[in-house]
Amino acid sequence: MFVEVDGLKINVKISGSGERTAVMLQGWGTNLELYNSVAASINDEYRFVQFDFPGFGNSDEPKEAWDVGRYTDFFIKLMEKLEIKEAALIGHSYGCRVIIKLAEREELPFNITKIVLMGAAGIKRKKTPSQLRKERRYKFLKKILLNRFVHFLFPEIIDDWKSRQGSEDYRRATPVMKKAMVMALSEDLTELLPKINKETLLIWGDKDTATPVSDAKIMEEKIKGSGLCVLEGCTHYAFLEKPAVFKNIMRNFFKVGVNNGN
Repeated sequence: MFVEVDGLKINVKISGSGERTAVMLQGWGTNLELYNSVAASINDEYRFVQFDFPGFGNSDEPKEAWDVGRYTDFFIKLMEKLEIKEAALIGHSYGCRVIIKLAEREELPFNITKIVLMGAAGIKRKKTPSQLRKERRYKFLKKILLNRFVHFLFPEIIDDWKSRQGSEDYRRATPVMKKAMVMALSEDLTELLPKINKETLLIWGDKDTATPVSDAKIMEEKIKGSGLCVLEGCTHYAFLEKPAVFKNIMRNFFKVGVNNGN
C-alpha cells in the first residue's frame, strides 16, 4: 500500500497481526522486499511494518538531497501517519543511522521498546594511508579529466572513467541521492551511541566489509547493556546468508514463541 508523507508517496507493507509492533528501517538503496525474511522471523506474534525510504524502492524521491536528520524527521512523521505509538525498531546499515539519530531527540511521539542494529552504519573511520593516497589520486585525475577541453578530445574515455568511480550504490544513484549518500557518509554518529537507552541487539557478519566488525565492537562498548551476535562466514547481509540462525536469534531476543513451546 502507499501512504503520503510531506507530499511524497511512500511504499509500505504490513504483515502479521500481533499486539506488539516492529518496524524495519532498510539499508541504503534496497527495497522493502529484501527484508521479508526478517519480518517472517517474528511476524507470527508481531505486527511487522516495512517501508521504502524516500528515494529508495518504490517510494518517491525527495526534491532535494536529505541528510540523516531529514530522514529522521520523515520517519517520525511516518510513524504518526501510521498511528504507531509503540514499536521495536530493526535497522540494517543506513536504517541504523536513523535509529541512532532518534537518540538525540528529547521527545518522540512514540515509545521504542527494543532495538536491533544489523551491520549498522554510523561510525566514520579514519582513512588508511592507502585510502588517502587513492583519494588524492582521484582528486588530481578529476581536476584534469573533467576539464572541458580534455573531455572534448577524449569524451568516451573520460565518460567511462567517470562511470567507474565510487561504490556500486553511488554509481546507481540519481544526482539527488548521490548527494544524500555523501552527506550520510560524512557524518559520524559515534557520540550519540551512549544516548541509546533501550535494550539493543547488534547482529553482524564477520566478513562484513561495508561496516566491519570493529564498528560493532565500538557500538557494543558505547551502547549500555547491548549485546553482539557475530555470524561466522557472513557479509553485510548476514540475515540472508544464515536465515535459520538469524531467525533463532530474533525469536529469542523478541521472546517469540515463549508461551507456545516453539
